[in-house]
Amino acid sequence: MSNDAGAFSHSSPSQISTMESLVSPTRSGYLGIRSCLDRMIAGLLLLLTSPIMLAAMLAVRLTSPGPVIFTQVRVGRNGVLYRIYKIRSMFHDCENLSGPQWSRPGDHRVTLVGRFLRFSHIDELPQLLNVLQGDMSLIGPRPERPEFVDQLEKALPRYRERLMVLPGITGLAQIQLKPDTDLSSVASKLICDLHYVQNVSGWLDLQILVSTPFHLLGIPFPVLHWLIRVPALRNLGCVCAEQPHEFLCPVVPTDSGRIETVGQ
Repeated sequence: MSNDAGAFSHSSPSQISTMESLVSPTRSGYLGIRSCLDRMIAGLLLLLTSPIMLAAMLAVRLTSPGPVIFTQVRVGRNGVLYRIYKIRSMFHDCENLSGPQWSRPGDHRVTLVGRFLRFSHIDELPQLLNVLQGDMSLIGPRPERPEFVDQLEKALPRYRERLMVLPGITGLAQIQLKPDTDLSSVASKLICDLHYVQNVSGWLDLQILVSTPFHLLGIPFPVLHWLIRVPALRNLGCVCAEQPHEFLCPVVPTDSGRIETVGQ
């Protein structure tokens, strides 16, 4: 993690204390043990997948100008900012004109090689380094960009509760829902994220971990729910969105030379 990323926090000390108090001692103990397991598994997976990553990085280098590894600021546990690592799947500096925005189906910013990397999720493999650094876990809510967090929190008041645990490479929302495209899709994923935060356990993590490779192979979630009994969105309640018309208003791109938080 870069030194500047760790110097900023998106949450105030009082907010951090409140969020940490909501995690039971039993879950806190498990999360401590899981941190060691995360690092062990991430190190093993890095060794096993290194040939795949090297081949992917070579393909990016040969087909698109710019750095092979892409870094981006994300909001981690308790609002602490860090830099996430990915194999670059878009054209270099593609947000210089458009500003921060989510990728959508058919996004013209994604390269030809990048489409395959995204489809196969190979572009996410460098995040195993984030796990080794302690910025992420193998399992948890996906980390969001600080440019969007303030807007999402206004529309979804419970959004900040998902920051009570480390963000993950995979999660309960990711194995059953498509990538975010609008406020409704974020609200659906938030339901899964809040259920995970409130019920995190070794058994739930094992269910998600076992389901992930089958999800990557295209096995429909209803099949995974039936076989592995992983919790399904339809059984988890709802999270109501507020102020939807203010969501995703234009934001000013952050300076690439430093890290800023929106709204501070």
